[in-house]
Amino acid sequence: MPKYLEAEPHLSSAELERRYRQSKQITERNHYHIIWLMSQGRRVPEVAEIVGYNVERVRQIVRQYNAEGPTSLTDKRAGRSGRPCLLSAAKETELQSEVEEGFAQGQPYTGVQVAQRMSEMLGRPVYPARGWELLQRWGHRLKVPRPTHIQQDKQAGDVFKKT
Repeated sequence: MPKYLEAEPHLSSAELERRYRQSKQITERNHYHIIWLMSQGRRVPEVAEIVGYNVERVRQIVRQYNAEGPTSLTDKRAGRSGRPCLLSAAKETELQSEVEEGFAQGQPYTGVQVAQRMSEMLGRPVYPARGWELLQRWGHRLKVPRPTHIQQDKQAGDVFKKT
């Protein structure tokens, strides 16, 4: 057993550096940075000081990399909203088509209305926030008029409006 923890050569040092510099996810970038530094022969305490991680966490990342390879460095949380979807894929597609149809007819759904519809589909209560989360996942955004100042002079403002 080696005296010091070392990173297995799954990838070359140049490839690790390239992936570190091109990564868009912060967690993934930090993991590649750790392994890249370890591949240069640096020791765990030095790497931990450079990246600002706990020494034990650096050891954990290196051990996981040694066992599983580069796939262990990706952020496992990426692409998840943090909460599981309450509806099955078929029911979610059905609800999405219903909501899109309402938007097409000029009757937009609110998060509360989507949550009420989800409650009907599931047969149990659903918090209104879950309806808004679903609308956001489908690409809908809050649409409100721009605020106006209380003391605004409407006639003076009309002069500057674009025609």
